[in-house]
Amino acid sequence: MEQKVLPIKDSNVLHQVQTCLFEDFKAGPRNYTIFQVGKATLLRVSDVLALHSTDVFDERGDVRQTAYIHDKKTGKANRLYLKPVTGDLYRYRSWLQEQEITSPWLFPSTQHPDRHITEKQFYKIMAKVGDLLSLDYLGTHTMRKTGAYRVYTQSNYNIGLVMHLLNHSSEAMTLAYLGLDQASREEMLDHIDFG
Repeated sequence: MEQKVLPIKDSNVLHQVQTCLFEDFKAGPRNYTIFQVGKATLLRVSDVLALHSTDVFDERGDVRQTAYIHDKKTGKANRLYLKPVTGDLYRYRSWLQEQEITSPWLFPSTQHPDRHITEKQFYKIMAKVGDLLSLDYLGTHTMRKTGAYRVYTQSNYNIGLVMHLLNHSSEAMTLAYLGLDQASREEMLDHIDFG
């Protein structure tokens, strides 16, 4: 049976996941920053992990406001807005320097800094977080789905914006990706004043 990965909708649970990623692993600052970048950029995990340091930091070591990549899955050009995670990226860079880890990759393996962390490694990290917090819906797409859900709810349910950020071709695909089933839609409708 395939595991169902859902967005983290509860802000308290999100905080617990972030804290666990940061504090409960040897490479916690790396794991936390992967999650934050994935959540803020809505990239697929494969694209987050394949980022180079030069995609994010300029020659002076400053965080770029935007980065440009090509999505692995679709081949489409993608413009990443990094301002929401600037502080996280600076703290992460300081941690890399403290650990004396140098790599062309933004998220290197601690064992083999010449390679980036793999999707399988990050899946194991998210699975361990799920075990530690008794959450059965975490996976490598949690960060992307959580970011999309937060954009959707905080942008006044702007499905067009979320579709664009996810590179989806239909609203139905985006709604399904967000985990918005009939019960969720009815719960939202309960808060609408129809006059």
